[in-house]
Amino acid sequence: MKPDKQRLREIRVQIRTVLMNEWDPIGVRGVPQAYDEYDGYIGGVYELLHARASEHQVAAYLLEIERESMGLDFRKAEDLLSVARSLLRISVEAQSN
Repeated sequence: MKPDKQRLREIRVQIRTVLMNEWDPIGVRGVPQAYDEYDGYIGGVYELLHARASEHQVAAYLLEIERESMGLDFRKAEDLLSVARSLLRISVEAQSN
């Protein structure tokens, strides 16, 4: 069953929180004006979680964003495994009532 709109908003907030608090490759955590800085990547993360990607696949996706979209090259995929594990703990399933 596909999550309803409210559940999708909750999932989006959970993903945003992990990206901002644990990933944060450009160091904007704590800057109120930047709370949505990584929102453009939430959909891709959601798709990986929905597809039951491995932690290595999620870490590789984050690394690709850092390198291709942000022009950063200071981390390896292994550095992002803890972030990937946090993301994988987010349930993207519809909640039963």
